[in-house]
Amino acid sequence: MITKEAFDWVYKDPFTAASCLIARLMNDMTTHKFEQERGHVASTIECYVKQYSVSKQQAYDEFNKQIVNAWNEINQGFLVPTSMPILILIRVLNLTRVVDIIYKENDEYTHVGKVMKDNIASLLIDLVLV
Repeated sequence: MITKEAFDWVYKDPFTAASCLIARLMNDMTTHKFEQERGHVASTIECYVKQYSVSKQQAYDEFNKQIVNAWNEINQGFLVPTSMPILILIRVLNLTRVVDIIYKENDEYTHVGKVMKDNIASLLIDLVLV
């Protein structure tokens, strides 16, 4: 199922670009404060604030708009016919869903808490009774 054409598609299609954008922006927004406390100089938030002379809140608002638009792009990817097998689209979608879960409220990647532990346990450990 995975062909050279599929790999080429991954690097060029707006569907996968939208997934990457969501991952990058959600990570940057959620980890921004912690990274600044650790002395990281560069961040997309800081760069956006400096480049456009806006407040941090305005940068967050703009990034949230871009995330919504990227989700719309992903949704459109499922509505428009494509030569790619649906299983490839689903993989990209599921990766984006995981990023959404990890960075929605807190940085559950760096600071794994009860919510993430419960999610992992329910996915990989707990029996599913049908």
